[in-house]
Amino acid sequence: MATATLSPADTEKLSNLKSAASSLNQISENEKSGFINLVSRYLSGEAQHIEWSKIQTPTDEVVVPYDTLAHVPEDAAETKKLLDKLVVLKLNGGLGTTMGCTGPKSVIEVRNGLTFLDLIVIQIETLNAKYGCNVPLLLMNSFNTHDDTSKIVEKYAKSNIKIHTFNQSQYPRMVVEDLMPLPCKGNTGKDGWYPPGHGDVFPSLMNSGKLDALLSEGKEYVFVANSDNLGAVVDLKILNHLINNKNEYCMEVTPKTLADVKGGTLISYEGKVQLLEIAQVPDQHVNEFKSIEKFKIFNTNNLWVNLKAIKRLVEADALKMEIIPNPKEVDGVKVLQLEIAAGAAIRFFDHAIGINVPRSRFLPVKATSDLLLVQSDLYTLSDGFVLRNPARANPANPSIELGPEFKKVANFLSRFKSIPSIIELDSLKVTGDVWFGAGITLKGEVVIAAKPGVKLEIPDGAVIANKEINGPEDI
Repeated sequence: MATATLSPADTEKLSNLKSAASSLNQISENEKSGFINLVSRYLSGEAQHIEWSKIQTPTDEVVVPYDTLAHVPEDAAETKKLLDKLVVLKLNGGLGTTMGCTGPKSVIEVRNGLTFLDLIVIQIETLNAKYGCNVPLLLMNSFNTHDDTSKIVEKYAKSNIKIHTFNQSQYPRMVVEDLMPLPCKGNTGKDGWYPPGHGDVFPSLMNSGKLDALLSEGKEYVFVANSDNLGAVVDLKILNHLINNKNEYCMEVTPKTLADVKGGTLISYEGKVQLLEIAQVPDQHVNEFKSIEKFKIFNTNNLWVNLKAIKRLVEADALKMEIIPNPKEVDGVKVLQLEIAAGAAIRFFDHAIGINVPRSRFLPVKATSDLLLVQSDLYTLSDGFVLRNPARANPANPSIELGPEFKKVANFLSRFKSIPSIIELDSLKVTGDVWFGAGITLKGEVVIAAKPGVKLEIPDGAVIANKEINGPEDI
């Protein structure tokens, strides 16, 4: 334990925290010890300091180019063998609050009335039916999404796919002033708690009993991805490569664009591959970190991890991932939550690699501007897979900025009679009280800015190319 380096004041805080936490009957002993362990690591300041001069750009052995991966033989029996070793795990702890939804984000409708979760289930059903394999789906929920998700998955009861749910840990938020748990101060509702980030997937998988159950069924690898990333589909070439090369951990990275400059990147450091996040970068090097010349790739959070290795490292308490302090405010009280990220675990696994994948494997829906892209004619839907329309020549997606009137999904949907055609669009910026008719086509660079207090309706069938529209007379 890192307690030796604690100051007397911190030792006292930790001791008070321990006795307070022992009275929290809402959480398990595993959660209590995980929480205390995290706080103790945080107080001891064991954060890993990166020496900038030691950072090296990873070679192609460390970050493997996707197009160098071997082709998987077209043999259905061999493919079935591969897939029978696989488990798909979606991180499903997030609420759709930023998009104005109350339940789990994964039940937002994405296309043709299908939700993220519907698409994920259809994809795996298709694989299981095609190869006669048994790829199960695991959903890691948080206490925020557990009840809703349990009800939602009932509708898939008759499908040919086993769905398991388990919860990530629930930790108490701490009052900044004295580091005491917020629930011990009378705030016993949901606001008193937080899920400690997706790095918690490894201990939670173990503590839930799911890990041992999967190992006993002969499963070897888990493919972990955010439930809102529509590009995160099972890839046989990646799975085949990891099994053949005995890589215990693989992070999918993809080339950075100017939209991704804050994303974590992979570096070689003291002979190991590791994730470098913007929070770890010394202030004087932040601009260098954001440059897409030096750091050309970023983490998609599509991760492939060997199940036996997870068990070994969790049992040894060896996953000391960097701690991300996240200050918040609850009812005017300043609180702190400590989080960990799954990508940071890469340096603890043997033969860990990155694979530099095509951008199509990273299609997250974080805001309604992303929803506009995936609902448009830029994409088509086949067997649950959201595929890029080959009719678009430009490999990059258009950049889309929608004003606050479009922020919530319900408002966004009500403002479009139908989603415009954007195959030839480069950029779109919409501000003010704008409403779109049906069958509209947008091309090139388009700016639509309604005058303050004036409703601007774009008529059915309008074609707008390289124009700024401020009123009906501009259309």
